[in-house]
Amino acid sequence: MLLTEEQRFTLIAVCITSFLTPFTGSAINIAIPAIGKDIGANIVALTWISTSFMLASAALLLPVGSMADIKGRKPIFMAGIAIFGLTGLVGGLARTSSLLLAMRVLQGMGGALIFSTGMAILTAVTPPGMRGKFLGINSAVVYVGVSVGPVLGGFITHYLGWRYIFFFITFLTLVALLAATRIKTDVAPGKMTGFDLAGAAFYTSGLVALMYGLSIIATAAMGKWLLGLGVVLLALFVYRELNSESPLIELRVLLRNRSFAFSNLAAFINYMATSGVTFLLSIYLQMVKGLSAQAAGMVMLSQPVIMALVSPYSGRMSDKVEPQIVATWGMALTMVGLIMYQFVNRDTSLIYVAITLVVMGLGFGLFASPNNNAVMSSVPAHQYGIASSTLSTMRLVGQSFSMTVVALIIGAVMGKVKIDAAEIGPFLLSMRLILGLFAVTCVGGIFASLARGTIHAEPDRLKG
Repeated sequence: MLLTEEQRFTLIAVCITSFLTPFTGSAINIAIPAIGKDIGANIVALTWISTSFMLASAALLLPVGSMADIKGRKPIFMAGIAIFGLTGLVGGLARTSSLLLAMRVLQGMGGALIFSTGMAILTAVTPPGMRGKFLGINSAVVYVGVSVGPVLGGFITHYLGWRYIFFFITFLTLVALLAATRIKTDVAPGKMTGFDLAGAAFYTSGLVALMYGLSIIATAAMGKWLLGLGVVLLALFVYRELNSESPLIELRVLLRNRSFAFSNLAAFINYMATSGVTFLLSIYLQMVKGLSAQAAGMVMLSQPVIMALVSPYSGRMSDKVEPQIVATWGMALTMVGLIMYQFVNRDTSLIYVAITLVVMGLGFGLFASPNNNAVMSSVPAHQYGIASSTLSTMRLVGQSFSMTVVALIIGAVMGKVKIDAAEIGPFLLSMRLILGLFAVTCVGGIFASLARGTIHAEPDRLKG
């Protein structure tokens, strides 16, 4: 079946934006040491260059997703692309850590606009018989972004400088924006009765206050007050969503469905335990082992390659074997990989580091697809939108928590030292503490994965 012009351009626009987000994160992580040296940022500020993007995206994803369902997806999608590209351009020109950090916050906001609309637009323009193929292509592009990010980011940083990563991002957004102008289909569901403004305010402000307060609690007195404020605001958000006629997220569905609830909890824990690893490993390989950005990128490539190879097979396996079993093994292997990092020091061979990355990649590859399958299979068809948005929120919030913990422990152990003046001993101690904590967290993830129960044995529950 030949694609229409709209389908071709929609696929191009959505696939480029799906590539951009993982590519940007992994490429910038590789460039972190170079960024720190160039603009004189301390190591705590550098953690926020990575954290700020994820936190801004997580804070806006639910409100923007709800707004897109009411007002239409195409304008929000295109605005997200434009913001992503413009902030990339200004970020590449930034001479101070403050300006770069501000651009990363705005870029995260643009990312939220893209996350909440791209998949829905792609689904809307494709007929049911081709939908799986289109979504499969889009998923493959995400893995390409994760895999290419360290290598291409390292190459660009080594030969051109880290600023050209941002310029490359801007170029790709221009292509995506031109393709998006050819999208015509923009059907918003008619069931939405209104936008929960109070819920959006509680969620966004509560999440930001909680994350920032946690990250500075060891170094600033206001940290505990922000942390407490965040807890209160998020509690108000939960109360609001349970009683709202048009909630941002259907917490009532989450609380009634054991498999759905524990699968999302497992996703949150897994992303929290793994997302900070690439940031730490980038610094370790370049500042401790003395590798160039390009060489560090090649070493780090082993994890996403294993993820990309294993995920399709684990996904198919979870159609035959309970996702509970496959995903739990994945979580356990992730924990093993994190424990292996406890033995990393300045004399550790690169072969050992690569093996640890392979174990981590195998663990995540076994976990992600079966867990996604469990989430989507635990709800009836008319709740797929709720399931998808909830899972995306768990991913982004988990990633944000991961980098917040990194900022907290690095700030407490090392202080606000410049990255080129940082001592290897305190950094290695920080790294072991962080990854040790993440390994312990995986124990909770294993229990959450087991507690979800069976999916294939309960098909009747999902009818209607």
